[in-house]
Amino acid sequence: KIGVSKANSEVDISLLEHCIREDLKLSAERKMAVLDPLKVVITNYPEGQIEYLDAENNSENPELGIRKMPFSREIYIERDDFMENPPSKYYRLFPGNEVRLRNAYFVKCEEVIKDDAGNIVEVRCTYDPETKSGTGFTGRKVKGTIHWVSATHNVKASVRLYDYLFVKSENDEEGYVYNANSLKVLDECYLEKSLKKKKKDDKYQFNRHGYFVVDTKDTTENHLVFNRIVSLKDSFNKK
Repeated sequence: KIGVSKANSEVDISLLEHCIREDLKLSAERKMAVLDPLKVVITNYPEGQIEYLDAENNSENPELGIRKMPFSREIYIERDDFMENPPSKYYRLFPGNEVRLRNAYFVKCEEVIKDDAGNIVEVRCTYDPETKSGTGFTGRKVKGTIHWVSATHNVKASVRLYDYLFVKSENDEEGYVYNANSLKVLDECYLEKSLKKKKKDDKYQFNRHGYFVVDTKDTTENHLVFNRIVSLKDSFNKK
């Protein structure tokens, strides 16, 4: 893609990232992973019940087949998929709003639980059993779909989010400067249970988060570590 030139030249790193995405998008299985968890309790779902739902491993490559996702009364969603007082055109979960849980059901936010400091620690919802994904339900539509992981059937992991080690300075004279936020480590992440069968160097796409690889050095039988290869945002063609 970059061609060959006799003159010294630079190639924008976004082209490399674009090629990585193109290489992985058909081969990497897609999984659900919640990196900043917020607990959701579905109050009208039977206590103790576990339901296994079908989910495609890669919607762009049907040959990778399907997997079973355990669904339960208590789940985790991303904290930024809920807002108590959302701006306009926010289509995720907020009080009184209904969204689809990917590969599962419609849920509606009924109550917000806070701690003594006013921090949101739990969201309580109800679900509509008629809206199960894959049943052909057309009674109504929702604008938002969010991912989730069962709070009782999951795999806990550490996730490392890498950014550029050097970034352009706001001061043009300085050129590139060290990025103090080039690595963010998240130790309280919950991944879908199918990732328990991982192997070192296996690569996956985490819904909405990007492509990740099982760390080959620090992963052990009792401690799972994922490194982000590249985010899903692809600005190469736009540039």
